[in-house]
Amino acid sequence: MSSSDKTRPRAVTSIDVAERAGVSQSTVSRALSGSETITEATRRRVERAAEELGYQVNARAAGLRRGETGTIAIVVIGREGEGPAAGNPFYYSLLGSTCAAAAERGYEALVSFQAKPDEFFGHYVARRQADGVVVIGTATNRAAWDYFTACAKTAGGMAFWGSPFDDSVWVRSDNRAGGRLAVDRLVRGGAKEIVFVGDPASSQRQFRERYEGYREAMEAAGLTPGEAVVSGGADRVSQGRNAIGQLVESGAPFDGLFFACDAMALGALEELAARDLSVPGDVGVIGFDGLGSGEFSAPPLTTVEPDFARAGQLLVETALAAGDERPERRVAVHLVERASVR
Repeated sequence: MSSSDKTRPRAVTSIDVAERAGVSQSTVSRALSGSETITEATRRRVERAAEELGYQVNARAAGLRRGETGTIAIVVIGREGEGPAAGNPFYYSLLGSTCAAAAERGYEALVSFQAKPDEFFGHYVARRQADGVVVIGTATNRAAWDYFTACAKTAGGMAFWGSPFDDSVWVRSDNRAGGRLAVDRLVRGGAKEIVFVGDPASSQRQFRERYEGYREAMEAAGLTPGEAVVSGGADRVSQGRNAIGQLVESGAPFDGLFFACDAMALGALEELAARDLSVPGDVGVIGFDGLGSGEFSAPPLTTVEPDFARAGQLLVETALAAGDERPERRVAVHLVERASVR
């Protein structure tokens, strides 16, 4: 035995606590795990002995003995053929808030990025690798959502953000309320010819809900809602640019634009500037998602933002809740005022 081994203090064990408290080792384990079979007087005696000896409970080991892992699995779905760096920044904000919410509850986060069918894996709970699974990401990867929806039906313990389906355990922004907020703000800025840009029929189910909110607010303001402008493009930014081209070339009047997502709105701001259309002088622009990059656009983009912290909390709560305790949940949204609306 080395001299360092002789001088190193011996770790305190549950046996030491049992001897100090005058109880059995099994009583110490039950008392410190919150078992209801232990009287309050005994629990206090054990806790006092543990505190005096500096005994620390190995919460992870205790959890594993109870069938818990202390881990939340978070799957980020991407587009096949694109790496994680090409993902929507919105999902990275949501990923961060979900990891933070897991940590607040004492859980570690196990994060994976999945895009191709041979990568799909969602059976974390069944394999005892996690206590719940949160799935977020693009709705355009239908194969991934088919896979994870099937997992939810057979295994449970899952919560989804971005699902194109209504028959899964989802958490979403209050998209209709966000659509109404955006239109009301444009109307207050003097706009009357307000256009919605985005495809309500796409796999992005939230786009349809935002368009419905747009229509409700337009009618409530005594204005005529128009058909949504749907434009092509390799990505959302190009779709936003192309939407401006379509509108200008059509000759249709517009003095307010509500975009289904911030990325399209950011592309539109570039195209409006290229066509010498002043924002917000000639047209007011509002996006949806609360992307931080909107703060640095020209002009800074007004946007509808979900409560990211609450979204993370609801996703974790939903993934961990029992099957009969997981209602469909909406996350409140608010308007982030910048300079793209009068």
